[in-house]
Amino acid sequence: MRVLLINPPYNIPIETRASPPLGLAYLVAISERRGDEVRVWDGEVDPEPLEKILEEFRPEVVGITATTVQIKMAWKTAERVKKALNVPVVLGGVHPTLMPEESISHPAIDVVVRGEGEETWEELTSSLERGFDPQALKQIRGLTFRTPSGEIISTPDRPVIMDLDSLPFPSYRPFKMRLYTNLQPTIDHLPRGRSFPIMTSRGCPYRCSYCSQISPRRWRMRSPENVLAEWRWLVKDMGALEIGVLDDTFNVDRERVIRICELLIREKLNHVPWIMINGIRANLVDKELLRKMREAGCIRVAFGVESGDQRILDEVIHKQLTLEQVRNAFKWAKEVGLETIGFFIIGLPGETEETMEKTIRFAIELDPLVANFSIATPFPGTEMYEVVKREGKLLIKDWDDFAFFEGKAHFEMPGMPAELVERKWREAYRRFYLRPKRVLKALTRKRTWLDLPRTLKVAWKTFTGYKRGRRDGNTC
Repeated sequence: MRVLLINPPYNIPIETRASPPLGLAYLVAISERRGDEVRVWDGEVDPEPLEKILEEFRPEVVGITATTVQIKMAWKTAERVKKALNVPVVLGGVHPTLMPEESISHPAIDVVVRGEGEETWEELTSSLERGFDPQALKQIRGLTFRTPSGEIISTPDRPVIMDLDSLPFPSYRPFKMRLYTNLQPTIDHLPRGRSFPIMTSRGCPYRCSYCSQISPRRWRMRSPENVLAEWRWLVKDMGALEIGVLDDTFNVDRERVIRICELLIREKLNHVPWIMINGIRANLVDKELLRKMREAGCIRVAFGVESGDQRILDEVIHKQLTLEQVRNAFKWAKEVGLETIGFFIIGLPGETEETMEKTIRFAIELDPLVANFSIATPFPGTEMYEVVKREGKLLIKDWDDFAFFEGKAHFEMPGMPAELVERKWREAYRRFYLRPKRVLKALTRKRTWLDLPRTLKVAWKTFTGYKRGRRDGNTC
């Protein structure tokens, strides 16, 4: 069967073309294992018009992935597909999982896949190969679909995949790899090069109030040997010059991390640098663990700090983290030679000007290489979303506005007006990055000058109140 998989374009003021989307790469592998002919259209990088691919490839089924900020573009992309071909269009991803009825109400969407997609996709495409049969689809877990008569049916949830080693490695064969460029600010002596993502575990045992994780509160891991096999393939066969680890909580099992590092060192794969894309748990690290990661080739770690106020960490976002643990994590990381990123959130429910001030001061105290300040965003499916709806006021009426890069407050709470949040967010960036010590350090880094055009572009869009073009589509 001819399968077309689509990543709709984002509309946010940051570069998103560092590496191919891992979720689609897994689905490519599943389809190729079935014997399907697969094409991919990544709207972020692909210069070829979608309509040309539809006309030439003539897919028999189309799968589209979407986050919240992509969802409207996903619906419009589905309409483009339906205008060209009368084929089943399947939508999956975080947002459709959380709000399947919303997406299935769009005439261009035939099926929504909820939750992890690999097993569901394999069963679904096998069924669709024989035609669109509602009775057959009812037997597949994790689907919401619309029958020809217009009835909407949701099958029971599919259990999460426990044996992650059973999954095939992601396949990048249909991706235009030349279009992906590592845009991460890496250490100075490394050239930009081909970067690949890897996910060594799934899920998270924690439940922070701002996180829209769609899987049950359960952490599942791949074996170190399975991770090593993919790592070796990425380096030796795919030519990876950098690897980005995408786990939500990479370091839940300390001994597993140590084992992965030891295997990378033994196999002499530690010459290829790797970075933590998402934050690792600061309460689960120690100096020896970080030292082992550095020996294994890790060059950068990121920590989800979120707030510099202990009450906010404990009572508002349930972070299960102390400020002292964060201080130690940054100190140890720097002592073993790791670059650091700190993720911080401004304007959480229950914040005051004083708590936001504490976060800014804490970021300056920690002094990571990169401080990422985002304005609190109440994504659907999160505890924060329910709190804001119940006690505050949502200021955004469109899913496009859920991007958290443009410096606009997304909600107001009693005693916390939008103007205060936006002012403290701008102040956070200004006070962190325009310190004399910070400016001098930046000016002495070769990478600063190499990244200058892109940095200025992003900064201009961010600090001038970047406005995304409005598009037709449903609002939230």
